Amino acid sequence: MSDTALAAATAQIEKARRDSALRPVVRTFFDEETFTATHVAYDPTTRKAAVIDSVLNYEAASGRTRNSSAQAVVDYVRQEKLEVGWQLETHAHADHLSAAPWLQEQIGGKLAIGADIRRVQDVFGKIFNAGTAFARDGSQFDQLFHDGETFTVGSLPAIALSVPGHTPADMAYIIGDAAFIGDTLFMPDYGTARADFPGGDARQLYHSIRRLLSLPPETRLFLCHDYKAPGRDQFAWETTVAAERSGNIHVHEGVPEDEFVAMRTNRDKTLGLPNLIMPSVQINIRAGHMPEPEDNGVSYIKIPVNRL
Repeated sequence: MSDTALAAATAQIEKARRDSALRPVVRTFFDEETFTATHVAYDPTTRKAAVIDSVLNYEAASGRTRNSSAQAVVDYVRQEKLEVGWQLETHAHADHLSAAPWLQEQIGGKLAIGADIRRVQDVFGKIFNAGTAFARDGSQFDQLFHDGETFTVGSLPAIALSVPGHTPADMAYIIGDAAFIGDTLFMPDYGTARADFPGGDARQLYHSIRRLLSLPPETRLFLCHDYKAPGRDQFAWETTVAAERSGNIHVHEGVPEDEFVAMRTNRDKTLGLPNLIMPSVQINIRAGHMPEPEDNGVSYIKIPVNRL
């Protein structure tokens, strides 16, 4: 990971803090079934937009999908007359299916993820015995971002920062003064992401968090999930670097690396797998597409027995 990338992100955020025209408008849609926050970030001048971490509703018992959560995004984009240029994934989620392909059909946008998705595809391609027909080169996505790579949302500058640890491919997207950081951090009263999935690493997660918390204190942080910490009645998905530095219960300033790694490792041992990990990972490493239909025209999701 490049210090140059972090410096560029810092300069971008500081410039946006001085110029309100460089700050995105953010509208969030929260899916309570999966506790997932989907963000629409747009440039108020050009009305160009990005959709971050969309949700395809999935019923595990029946294997049926529906588009109700994604439809709310489509309705908003059309109502506000936005032009979607990007469908951004912060990582290959293990707790919900991506609706990006369906959203592309409805409202457009290039589908992007971190370039290390190839590592995730390789690991889970083997776990699910996906076969040689499943490409492990990231070609299912339109764009693979590398650390420090820049792009735009209308006239807003944006930069991708690699933040692995939860998975090898986690990416934070800095758009103007707003950082969309996926699962790396939760609200300060809830803590941090787990690091025990295949390819996860608690020590790497610590360094990624410290990287994010090196951004200017006023940086707006938009999270992918919230589970309402004990004593809090409302879901929340927006915080700041300053609030995380001072108040994150797992990794506030002063928490040493070894202490965090021990806490995260021990805590992860107590956690069950997400309810939708089997369908989610299989679909999301395919950029939200279902497995190829079999000779009867039906797509099937595999469940490896005694493997995870």
